Amino acid sequence: MKAVELREMSDEQLDLTLKETNENLFRLRIQSQTERLDAPSELRRNKQLVARIKTIQQERALAAKKTAVETPESETAAATEVEKQ
Repeated sequence: MKAVELREMSDEQLDLTLKETNENLFRLRIQSQTERLDAPSELRRNKQLVARIKTIQQERALAAKKTAVETPESETAAATEVEKQ
């Protein structure tokens, strides 16, 4: 799954995809220890997908935090202007 596709997902969809990918990664790790993997590259692909999802979640969290920090300042400035009038 590409980053563009992941960015189009909602937060809930990202959480669900992350959970499913982690479970799949766990199964692949167990399978790699107990028997031969059909496609060892699946381990790498799943690790990369987990990293992509976590990166997008972090970007969204930082953007939300930045918006939350900027919003009170602008509200304070607007309230100050209203008081002056």
